[in-house]
Amino acid sequence: MGKLQRYFAVVGLLVALAPSNLWAFGSTDRSELDQFLKETANQGTPPADGAKITYANWQQYKAFLPFGMVKLFEKKYPWQMPDDVEIDVGPTRYGNLPKTWLEATEKYGAQDTVEVLPNGHFKINNYQGGVVFPNPQEPHKGFKALANVFFAHAPAIFGAGPENTSAIWFVDRFGNISQDTFDFIYRQSGWNTDAEFPKDETYAPGTWYTEWFMEETPEQARYTASLALYYKDQEEHPVPDTYVFVPALRRSLRLSTTARCAPLFGSEWTNDDAKINGFNGGTSIFDADYLSDRKQLELVQLNNTSGQFPGNYYMPLGFPKPSWGKWEVRDAAVIDAHRIPTENNGYCYGNRVLWVDKEFWLPYWVDLFDGAHKLWKVAAYENATGDVPTLGHVWVGVAAINWDLQNTHATVWSPWGNPQLRGHYLNRLTPKEYQNGEKYGSPAGLNEILR
Repeated sequence: MGKLQRYFAVVGLLVALAPSNLWAFGSTDRSELDQFLKETANQGTPPADGAKITYANWQQYKAFLPFGMVKLFEKKYPWQMPDDVEIDVGPTRYGNLPKTWLEATEKYGAQDTVEVLPNGHFKINNYQGGVVFPNPQEPHKGFKALANVFFAHAPAIFGAGPENTSAIWFVDRFGNISQDTFDFIYRQSGWNTDAEFPKDETYAPGTWYTEWFMEETPEQARYTASLALYYKDQEEHPVPDTYVFVPALRRSLRLSTTARCAPLFGSEWTNDDAKINGFNGGTSIFDADYLSDRKQLELVQLNNTSGQFPGNYYMPLGFPKPSWGKWEVRDAAVIDAHRIPTENNGYCYGNRVLWVDKEFWLPYWVDLFDGAHKLWKVAAYENATGDVPTLGHVWVGVAAINWDLQNTHATVWSPWGNPQLRGHYLNRLTPKEYQNGEKYGSPAGLNEILR
């Protein structure tokens, strides 16, 4: 047994043998978040370029940290920041979006409106691309910010194939780690603004986004695949249509619309969590409360050559070490997304608190509360940017960690997690085979997997 495995075994044994009430103090109520935002509303002076945040001084900077990260620092759960943690602060860089996306925002942003239908559902009118609501204001300010998150920019094609699979590591309460690898192709099928792509594709009519995801390893799960179709008309399709290809049956099955809380491939993410922005529940049956504007520390200029797992993570937590890159003080919004009352019965989350970067409109942190409004999971999204032909300096991928605080499980996702993983395919840099929208973005394509 190696050193790392022995360490995990000891951690797991301590958790397994602990009295059941040992971690009882870790229950965190949603109201504590409101108190935290109130207490830290006057954030004071942000950390300067060159500052180092450690376990010894983190309270000095807690006003610039998301709520769930503060809980990790407070060591109120088995998942907790290690004593030697270090967050290095660097200069802030803006200008991370494609020129064509900014042009679409300027052209169309002022015409987008919100309509509340008689059934309480929300409808966005006139959207054609870019940021939906560049400067969200009342009425429905929180919903407008959530719409920006749901429709945030992503490359026209974003994915990983057999030559550069993404990896997911599962960590259980005993410290055991298992690894799965995946291929995936996420595509903008409508309202596209990227150069060299049509505004609307034809392979999945009526959609604006498609997500194809397939397991490569372990062997017993190989070829299990899922496909999510995001429709423009969200009143007719309030949640994405989701299909799963089952190799043993050699065919695909359409999932029930009530399966939004089902774990995705056994991870901490559910079907409503798994888009690159931490939220893919749709905008028809969700609303959001706008909680705060903040200056926040984020990791958005990620050094994606240093993300090997577990060597470049603080273990067993799985928090990125300084080799990942320097954190920036950036403009952020905090919103609490939740289903509208008429659609909330039996839903798994009472609150989805999104800590959102106001340039990308992508969350860099998410706090998930259960139906009883107790903190359940916290998730970090470590974004990478880089220079891409025809796009400029833009978002190029994400590594993510989701910690289940109540059940002491965790899932780590990274395309840079070992030397064999080389990052994501983007747009026309994607091998031609994976640019086939019908194969990698339609239900008919799922049936080609074993052929």
